[in-house]
Amino acid sequence: MKKSVLAAFCFVYSLLVTGQTSNPVMATGKTQVVMLGTGNPNNDPDRSGPATAIIVNGAVYLIDCGPGVVRRAEAGKRKGIPALAARNLKTVFITHLHSDHTLGYPDMILSPWVLGRAEPLKAYGPAGLQSMTDHILKAWEQDIRIRTTGGEPANKTGYKVEVHEVEPGVIYKDGNVKVSAFVVNHGAWGKDALGYIFETADKKIVISGDTAPTDAMAKACNGCDILIHEVYNRAGFDKRPPEWQKYHAAFHTSSIQLAKIATDAKPSLLVLYHQGFWGTKEEDLLAEVRSGYSGKVVSAHDLDIY
Repeated sequence: MKKSVLAAFCFVYSLLVTGQTSNPVMATGKTQVVMLGTGNPNNDPDRSGPATAIIVNGAVYLIDCGPGVVRRAEAGKRKGIPALAARNLKTVFITHLHSDHTLGYPDMILSPWVLGRAEPLKAYGPAGLQSMTDHILKAWEQDIRIRTTGGEPANKTGYKVEVHEVEPGVIYKDGNVKVSAFVVNHGAWGKDALGYIFETADKKIVISGDTAPTDAMAKACNGCDILIHEVYNRAGFDKRPPEWQKYHAAFHTSSIQLAKIATDAKPSLLVLYHQGFWGTKEEDLLAEVRSGYSGKVVSAHDLDIY
């Protein structure tokens, strides 16, 4: 009995200190953020491709579709978030068209349909998303034909996609959430790389997508509840080959740079994702951020919830 009390105390204390829990059942409030995938192109089996779910009153809004997104959603459902059932995956916002953020897009289109989703998927993102969608549907046209005309019990609507190629500003609004897009600095992607602001009744959440440092991030957050930002370890960066250092510096944000951004943005919680470790430890990355930022910060893992 004493051990149980001690364990409970330690668990609650850890939540107070970190603001983080890996047990979705413990989350409270109307808005939940579930990190379905926190990875990047590196084939880390513990970090699925980048994908984040924002859940408001049981409705699911996804940001990006990294590899394994539908199965990660099912893992979240089995851990106590029924809203993440496949047939509820109906709305997605794409930050940019890099493969690690979109390899799960065919999965998002087709798998929930096969599992019973009847509504067309609504997809929002930069220019090029319509072409990508058209080519995916063309690539799987035989699958769609057999499922809809070959005797399988599939509906004829759930595989369709309503694509919205968006510009900066308010791009979506319903009874749960207002979503705004803003341009980030992802190297050669130019204006076709976006960050998103989600405003609900109880939370303001900003997600960076992939970006090098940009003043737009602090302006978008401006004291937001949660800032979800990509980051790489500076010590690991210093060991990278020169050509990769050039790429990372132009396309991504170091821990030291992010500390400055977060200090200006003033989020209640800074969440690191899409982390570049390059042989360094997670605690080293956190230490680098904390060396220049005094606010609350956590390094996300797949299926963490905030």
